[in-house]
Amino acid sequence: MDETRRDRDTEGRARNARPRDGLGRPLPYGAPGVERQPEGVVRTPEETVREAQRLLDAGMPFHAHEVFEDAWKSGPVAERELWRGLAQLAVGLTHAARGNATGGARLLRRGAAALAASAGLRPYGIGVDGLIGWAEELAGRVAAGQAADARVAAGGRTAGAEPVDAAAEAPCLRPPGP
Repeated sequence: MDETRRDRDTEGRARNARPRDGLGRPLPYGAPGVERQPEGVVRTPEETVREAQRLLDAGMPFHAHEVFEDAWKSGPVAERELWRGLAQLAVGLTHAARGNATGGARLLRRGAAALAASAGLRPYGIGVDGLIGWAEELAGRVAAGQAADARVAAGGRTAGAEPVDAAAEAPCLRPPGP
């Protein structure tokens, strides 16, 4: 029997060690990649927002999602929906940047819905209302691009959606204001 070896972390768990690009897609072994975010980092909410914004601005929403996921998993239960919603927005942007219109629009809308409980608030200076509007607007554009691509599909196959520019579409987590 030909057994395929799996990459393992130091604790023996399966962990893909292939390098990744800025959108988290696996690259061939040996290819130069973008350093992954370390998992399980406990940050203050301010550090979380600052690091995630840096990654979003750099066009790396997949990595920003990992930062939000750490906050979601390590933060107080009362804040989990906030961090989960922000992680979903980042993953939605990741999918949209990869050209996955269906997944991108779905996750952007799911993240906006998760943030709805914080509407009207500015936890840690995060402009929740603006993020909800940004996510809904981008989800609409991404979904409309998918519909346009489907209309021009050749041979009965649906063409992939046009990817968005992750850095150009990055939201501002802490807009100026009251």
